[in-house]
Amino acid sequence: MKRILMTAALTAGVMAYAGGFRVSLQGVKQLAMAHTSAHAEDASVAFFNPAGISFIPAKLSVVAGGFGASNKVTFQNTSTLQQTETDNPLGTPIYAAVAYKVLDNLSLGFSFSTPFGSTIQYPTNWEGAELVEKLELKSFFFQPMISVKLAPWASFGASYIYAKGKVDWTKRVTQLGGSLNLLDDEATGHGFGFGFYFQPDTKWDVSIAYRSPVDMEAKEGKATFNISPALYPNIGLAATGGVDNFTATLPLVDEITLGATYKVTPKWQVSADFNYHGWERYNKLTLDFANAPVGNQADPTILVAPKNFKNTKTFRVGTQYMVTDMIAARLGWYYDESPYSDENFIPETPSFDSYVVTAGLGFKFNKLGVDLAGGYAMPQSRNVNNSYNSFYGQAKAKAFYFGLGLSYNAF
Repeated sequence: MKRILMTAALTAGVMAYAGGFRVSLQGVKQLAMAHTSAHAEDASVAFFNPAGISFIPAKLSVVAGGFGASNKVTFQNTSTLQQTETDNPLGTPIYAAVAYKVLDNLSLGFSFSTPFGSTIQYPTNWEGAELVEKLELKSFFFQPMISVKLAPWASFGASYIYAKGKVDWTKRVTQLGGSLNLLDDEATGHGFGFGFYFQPDTKWDVSIAYRSPVDMEAKEGKATFNISPALYPNIGLAATGGVDNFTATLPLVDEITLGATYKVTPKWQVSADFNYHGWERYNKLTLDFANAPVGNQADPTILVAPKNFKNTKTFRVGTQYMVTDMIAARLGWYYDESPYSDENFIPETPSFDSYVVTAGLGFKFNKLGVDLAGGYAMPQSRNVNNSYNSFYGQAKAKAFYFGLGLSYNAF
């Protein structure tokens, strides 16, 4: 069977979360402070840096939470003035983590998260329907980890990543008078993460972390051509009723994070992060079907489209103030770059340079903590000029999200 290489665009998220399709929603407390990472108060640090679990004050820490994410993209053809809006469902990223201090200098942990994925849905037969009508990703990361204290003020941690996901992509195939659906719900991949965490004194937390790329392997994909049965023989699928097979490799990008938190006073702390994302891994999209001739003349079963993503940076600043011993108030701001230019804008991954403001509250009830957070994104509009796909116009977006998190710490 021939191979279909569907690179990262098929795992499309929406700009509301992060450049490209990275979903920056792995901790409610962190989100309230612009999703900064140098916080080791509980097990939510496990996703951001496995080394951080060594500095959790509790012997056992458990956290869990979820988010609601609402976003809408508007595209207008500047020649015809035709306007199209997405009808995306509410996104619901979730996370959970646990950390246990086995010895004073040895901690074990586990993180469950959804760092890539979303759904984007356009009206049927809109002008960009040959690129995408609906695209859904569900990805789940499972990360067991270990952390060792190298000194009272420094630790090293490492994690193994097992990823599982689903891709469901529908697009028009005009030359066949119908649509094509690509589906795989058994994709898996493997990766790793490692980091260092430092507390050189009572005022500073410093986090340095790396998360590797994860190549999602889809080995039992199904391509369904929703067209007239009379055309099945023309695409070599008469015996299968318009159904073809594919395999896939879906690369998810790597990430470097540098973070620090400074305690200005015992009640007030300020945090900052810098993220670097390796989006250059996604430079083209290649579809290779087993039988269906929907590609070029040289090889009818292969369809290749350039994407030309570039590496990106994100800058984050957040703060927390303890109003009382039980109530924390949090604020944040971050700037997130889009991984492609206007000339490479694609509606299946509608990404924008975006400013995001965040806020939240935290409540402590003895061993139990409750965190609330919200964010509002201000994406910058784009003048779309994609000559390869003959896709021109103006794209705008708006988004907001909210979250609820719980934590339990046994000392």
